[in-house]
Amino acid sequence: MTVFIVGASGATGSLLVELLLDCGHHVKAVVRRPERMPEGLRNYPNLTLIQASILDLSDAEMIAYVKGCDAVASCLGHNLTLKGMFGAPHMLVTETTRRLCAAIRSSQPATAVRFVLMNTTGNRNRDLAEPISFGQRIVILLLRLLLPPHRDNERAADVLRRQVGQNDRQIEWVAVRPDNLVDQADVSDYELHASPIRSAILDAGETSRINVSHFMAELISVHATWYQWKGQMPVIYNTEA
Repeated sequence: MTVFIVGASGATGSLLVELLLDCGHHVKAVVRRPERMPEGLRNYPNLTLIQASILDLSDAEMIAYVKGCDAVASCLGHNLTLKGMFGAPHMLVTETTRRLCAAIRSSQPATAVRFVLMNTTGNRNRDLAEPISFGQRIVILLLRLLLPPHRDNERAADVLRRQVGQNDRQIEWVAVRPDNLVDQADVSDYELHASPIRSAILDAGETSRINVSHFMAELISVHATWYQWKGQMPVIYNTEA
């Protein structure tokens, strides 16, 4: 398979790139600074690095890059700094998701392209009318008003959930919702749920970045995993000891 990845040099994105390369896939990775990619990855013959800021690519360039790809994965996020949270572009993930979907459609794929979006468990799946406590509802309202990254995650998922929907012939999608992200050296046991089993705000669990990348790679590579979660927003937690 050929996979187009944005956010490839980030903590989760680089792990996803490595897993896909080890599986023998051809990966096209958009990075602003190629030197930030681990040196070992840069030597893979099946890796194509595209040096660019994703939103600086023209529509024609984006169409050319996704053409022929079997899957697209977004590991984009905002840096947890003042500039990262409040600086432009405020809607990085949303605008990238929207433009990638438009590029996929313009490339006229013969079969549906798999789109895997890394999102957050703080974002509810409104298709399932997931229950939410009054306290968490108030906190999320404040986050939506005060922190652009939270709004960005919500709107990015809505591009897939509402604009692409469930029956699109050119794009199929999964939005992966990890809980509080932590670093871990190796893949460990993890759990997948259609909806959160704990409050992301008031009782957050943990999800290692390598487990997120492992699940995203499984979605892209394994048909049974894809069809189990297609069109859904699965929540992923590390299994507690």
